[in-house]
Amino acid sequence: MSVRPFVLLLLFSCLSVVSLAAPPSHLSWDRLLKRYVNEHGMVDYQGMKRDQPRLKQYLDLLSHNPPAADWSTTEQMVYWINAYNAFTVQLILDHYPVKSTKDIGSAVQIPYVNTPWKEKFFSIGGKKMSLDNIEHGTLRRQFSDPRIHFALVSAARSSPRLRNEAYTPARLAKQLDEQGVDFLNDPTKNAIAPTRASLSKLFDWYESDFTKNKRSVVYWINRYSQMKVADDIPISYLDYNWQLNEQ
Repeated sequence: MSVRPFVLLLLFSCLSVVSLAAPPSHLSWDRLLKRYVNEHGMVDYQGMKRDQPRLKQYLDLLSHNPPAADWSTTEQMVYWINAYNAFTVQLILDHYPVKSTKDIGSAVQIPYVNTPWKEKFFSIGGKKMSLDNIEHGTLRRQFSDPRIHFALVSAARSSPRLRNEAYTPARLAKQLDEQGVDFLNDPTKNAIAPTRASLSKLFDWYESDFTKNKRSVVYWINRYSQMKVADDIPISYLDYNWQLNEQ
């Protein structure tokens, strides 16, 4: 082999093994949550509004560092859960003051068609995306873990609690389980008794997720609720309170 082809081959080999980007730090998001979210998941949106430049710095970090193929499943899930919650907060701040996420934009005129969750108001890796793209197109499709529904927060009082800390790869499983316990045992979101259960609409909307792998909604009740129930318990669903989760 002549010297020139060998050099070209060596150069091509080096280019082909360039390492992919490491996951971005979620520390700045963690600091914002600790400062502006209380232990009940209620948000000081006025304070967060004053600190919005720091939030946008974090969101810019996410936008320019999309998940790479060599990230672990946990690292990817953490990225998308934190992104969903942080971009939801940005959405509220961009329209603040509002009484509900559903009051934003054209959601009032055309419910379930042009909603804030379908609006492509941010970019990930140069691609315009919506909150629905994260939840339905990425998290639900790629990871098939129903516990994400205990972590994604739509800025509503009936949503699961917004943690006052960021999700992290090292603690994700524990954090998701804690969210399940908190959500199922919150009487304002789920009312569970020995003979009947009135559950959050999340279990109705995403029943197909909760019943995968031969599981049932009752399985999730008994996994996280202090009140255990029988398999044949009658289940109804509570009205969803869309009022803003504001302190």
